[in-house]
Amino acid sequence: MSDKGHLFVVGTPIGNLEDITLRAISTLQNVDLILAEDTRNSKKLLSAHNIDTKMMSYHEHSNEKETKRIISLLLDGKNLALISDAGTPTISDPGYGLIRDCIKKEIKIIPIPGASAITTAISVSGLPSDSFTFFGFLPQKKGRIKKIKELLNVDNTIILFESPFRLEKTLNQLKEYLGNRSVVVGRELTKLYEEIIRGNLEDVIKYFSKSKVKGEIVIMIGKDDDRINF
Repeated sequence: MSDKGHLFVVGTPIGNLEDITLRAISTLQNVDLILAEDTRNSKKLLSAHNIDTKMMSYHEHSNEKETKRIISLLLDGKNLALISDAGTPTISDPGYGLIRDCIKKEIKIIPIPGASAITTAISVSGLPSDSFTFFGFLPQKKGRIKKIKELLNVDNTIILFESPFRLEKTLNQLKEYLGNRSVVVGRELTKLYEEIIRGNLEDVIKYFSKSKVKGEIVIMIGKDDDRINF
């Protein structure tokens, strides 16, 4: 039997702190160490569920030395949990590299499923959800227009993440290159000021032009098909 520890990849709430599974709470209570994207942010979640497990920072800027320390702990038999600021780790969040290193060292990786902004948004969108493609964040500058043009070749629902500061720019560029398609924008999902705005791109652009946009954003774009217009 292997005496190596296990890495638990734990899904956490995307906003509402009650959106966490009993298994996730139990796992976070019983591991030796929690790897958190931002320990200050994760402390709120742990406090809400009476979890006092020690945390260590692990994020996209973590260096090779820090990763080696984590692998060493796992090889020494410590059980670790990986969480992100919100949702499921490694989905547009840090963790991919660590997962690969664990695979190389034959360390067991155990998924603890939980919330995801992708499935949360698509489930209430009203757009076809039997097939969709997730592209994460569009490039901010270099390659941005090229990537948007590539979306023309996608024949199912498209899902993007976006910053509130770039939302209007992105919606306008999508309309320019994809046409006036059906779109759904989810903002602050599961939180107090949750919004789900549906319509064509022109209508949704008008809606968000009237006020300052805040919060986390998910954009869902319907394929070029009149049958799914709102």
